[in-house]
Order: sequence, then structure tokens, then C-alpha cells
Amino acid sequence: MTMRKLIIKAKEIEQMRGDQRIHFLNPNAERIRKSLGDAVGLNNIGVHLIQVEPGKDTTEYHRHYYEEECIYVLAGKGALVIEGESFLFEKGDFVGFPANTAAHSLTNTGTESLICLVMGQRLEQDVADYPNQGKRLYRNSGEWNLVDLDAIIDPRNPA
Repeated sequence: MTMRKLIIKAKEIEQMRGDQRIHFLNPNAERIRKSLGDAVGLNNIGVHLIQVEPGKDTTEYHRHYYEEECIYVLAGKGALVIEGESFLFEKGDFVGFPANTAAHSLTNTGTESLICLVMGQRLEQDVADYPNQGKRLYRNSGEWNLVDLDAIIDPRNPA
């Protein structure tokens, strides 16, 4: 492997075509994503440069049970919601979510594009809750299963 395949220069990142992404549970979660990690062959961590326009969300309010995730703001500002509490989140701010800590989301509340570096693990298995939607996502080796939280039965306590 040549070292060149491990490096992406700033000019190349600027010229990368971003993919438009809309979250499957939130049509207002619309972003342009450049997958820097994929470009250099990272398999176990996702590293994405995202751009979110004013009034748009970065994702649906969620919590991961097994994966860790973090966000660093490069430009713009937004409202970061953590466990229902809103915080101003702007250029230079960083937040990290260790596995199974807090539900969160981020909305661009400014007048310019919100540009963030978003990083997270890529485990073979994860469970994520979407509290505002009443849904739980089970992800296992590429298979995704979305269920209603109300339909989940704990066999140890089948009330």
C-alpha cells in the first residue's frame, strides 16, 4: 500500500462530491456527507464531514447502546439536544457520546451552513433507540430491524 492512499489533502476534500443523506425516520434530517474514513479505507470507525443547511437536522434524536460517537463543529452553529436539554453548539465545540449514555440530536439554528466532523464506531452489532419516534433499531451484520418500543417484551418479565 502506498502512503498516498492514506492521505487526503484539503484541496481533494473540497473537490469531493458529497452524498445527500436523509434520515430514514426524519425527513428534516437532510445533510451532505463526505466520508473521509471510507476514502482512506477505515473499516471500524466512520469519519464524515457533514454540511447541514439552516433549519435542518443532522439526524433523528437517538441513543446508541454499543457504539460511541462524537461531533466537532468546524463552522456555523446549532442547537444540540442531549436528554431533552438544549445547548448552543457552535464553531470549535466538541461533544462525545460514550456507548449507552445519552439520547441526542443537532439542528442548524444559524443562518449559514453548519459544518461538522462526525465520527463513530462501526460495530457489527448495535442497538439504537429513537425516543421521539418510539422505535428501536437492531443492527446485526448489515441487517436492520426496526421495532416499536411498546412491542418489545422482556421474556424475563413478560407483564
